[in-house]
Amino acid sequence: MPDQGQPNAVREPQQERSRTTRRRLLEAATACLPELGWTRTTVAVVAERAGVSRGAAQHHFPAREDLVTAAVQHISDVQVAELHEKAAQLPSGPVRTEAVVAMLLDLYTGPTFRAALHLWVAASTEEQLGAIVRPLEAHVGREAHRTAVELLGVDETVQGVRETVQATLDLARGLGLANLLSDDAARRRKIVRQWTALIEPTLAEASTGARSAG
Repeated sequence: MPDQGQPNAVREPQQERSRTTRRRLLEAATACLPELGWTRTTVAVVAERAGVSRGAAQHHFPAREDLVTAAVQHISDVQVAELHEKAAQLPSGPVRTEAVVAMLLDLYTGPTFRAALHLWVAASTEEQLGAIVRPLEAHVGREAHRTAVELLGVDETVQGVRETVQATLDLARGLGLANLLSDDAARRRKIVRQWTALIEPTLAEASTGARSAG
């Protein structure tokens, strides 16, 4: 009598190989975008970078638009995951506000931000790409803002708090752009200290803990 479990046993490794191939293609696309830009990030180039045959790549992503759509989603997912991973490592106590500000100002550095930036530039002139990028970037922005409010422990209904948090994220994007041309870490550390000193009075008044105690 044939083994009834055999088809599943064969199918599971195939599915795992397929997931691995797809992940390698998305990671390669994410790496290609900051290096090559939107126009030169083709399925063939990404397949070669991933070590995958062009036929296998086209099985997952028949056209470049399919690949880039999935890569945009992948970049969005990675950005949100990195945000939560960094947030989990933050200290508590009196140094927390500066640590949160430092984390937020470092948020828009590194290869993931570079890939996202290339997509933003291309999306500003490519309407088809823009339709994909805009809602996902808005999702990342909302998640970053929500997480910042939560980590700072502030009440966003207090006047000026929402703007202060958003200004911090806008500052982070600007510093991320400055970091593209040269390592801006030393200057950013000084800005972290100064920005923390500037916003702490506003955030202290809006502390959810302080308001609950009152």
